Amino acid sequence: MPSPRTQQAIARLADLTPRQIVAELDRYIVGQADAKKSVAIALRNRWRRQRAPEAIREEISPNNIILIGPTGVGKTEIARRLAKLSGAPFAKVEASKFTEVGYVGRDVESMVRDLIESAIDMVRTERESEVEDLANEKVDDRLLDLLLPVPPVATGDAPEVKAEHDAALERHKRTRDKLRLLLLDGQLDGREVELEVTQSGPGMPGMATPGGNEGMESMAEWFRDMMPKKKKRRTVKVSEARRILLDEELEKLIDLDDITDDALERTEAMGIIFLDEIDKIAGERGQGGGPDVSREGVQRDLLPIVEGSNVQTKYGMVKTDHILFIAAGAFHVSKPSDLIPELQGRFPIRVELKPLTEQDFVRIMTEPENALTKQYAALVEADGASLEFKDDGIAELARVATRVNERMENIGARRLHTVMTTLLEDVLFDLPDRGKDAVVVDAAMVRERLKSISEDEDLRKYIL
Repeated sequence: MPSPRTQQAIARLADLTPRQIVAELDRYIVGQADAKKSVAIALRNRWRRQRAPEAIREEISPNNIILIGPTGVGKTEIARRLAKLSGAPFAKVEASKFTEVGYVGRDVESMVRDLIESAIDMVRTERESEVEDLANEKVDDRLLDLLLPVPPVATGDAPEVKAEHDAALERHKRTRDKLRLLLLDGQLDGREVELEVTQSGPGMPGMATPGGNEGMESMAEWFRDMMPKKKKRRTVKVSEARRILLDEELEKLIDLDDITDDALERTEAMGIIFLDEIDKIAGERGQGGGPDVSREGVQRDLLPIVEGSNVQTKYGMVKTDHILFIAAGAFHVSKPSDLIPELQGRFPIRVELKPLTEQDFVRIMTEPENALTKQYAALVEADGASLEFKDDGIAELARVATRVNERMENIGARRLHTVMTTLLEDVLFDLPDRGKDAVVVDAAMVRERLKSISEDEDLRKYIL
């Protein structure tokens, strides 16, 4: 039975019906109704499973999904937004980076280790937010102790000595109260203080080399944790001292064992792994040797994790039985049926995402809450100017992006980023010096700035 905290996290899904989940995804992603509907049902089933009778609850497996479609149509964004919406631990991995057991490279179990790390970070952030006010109060007191040490205790029993000592303490208290106000107002951030900081112990030589074995890296991290920590006195500004001391106070106030237990539960009950480029490990079966053998080996290594198994991590054993796997691939060369039959069976839901049209590009630039036009407008406003996109300017941008995608590799909505960056490069460069005049993007401006590039095949290849 999940802990009360995990149950609370799952209970938050009760307010999200599939229709509401789709509506939330619509705020950021244009089109792809079928994919949104499938992931919405899969997310709602998380809550439904917890409401099922205990006798059958463990038997209800997640309906893993394969999203099929070209690059840049929203596959990754759908999975990422789904995880954020549900507050679930999320890990994105690329299947093409995996190698069969026995070869140099990432092993498939690393995706579960990535997921538990995501859960640890998520739970730690929640716990820190709960005690942040108390931690800041403790930090303020420690900073005041550094800025204004308590006066030494006077020795002697004479009444005048005691009176002088009491007066000194009273002056110290008044000064401390004044300093506290200045500290809270940020007026002391530039002052320097001396404090003792903890330094991590040295790692084990040769164990954490880039691209090395992940098990060796975990052992190196464990070795560092076991080594005694060295203390060193440093002189830093108050602003940096606050950051250092806040980390120390948060470490004291949160229970690491509690974080680990909660993270393990959430990973097993709510975790989502997005397995991108799964088409890169699919190949026509029965061709004998060559790279396809290694691809099939990776698939067979993936199979027990997707089916449900125990994976050892540095935080403990993780059961993968109820982790939701969302796979994605363009499948230009291969097709889902080229995956080994056992793996196909673990992804019962297949959704084909539609290529984006010119009209979709117009909607992408205007409808989502994080639309590119709104992002660039915010960047321009930071310099005190304004950026306005006319309807005909947006339509022309969509036309250029569509045409470039047709003539070159189709990278979907990502083409809008390259087109927009090229269009506004000079504007953003000159912005601090050009004054506060409004920048207007209309069709004429788009044609003027992009015509020579979009019509020159060599320039288009390297710039757009």
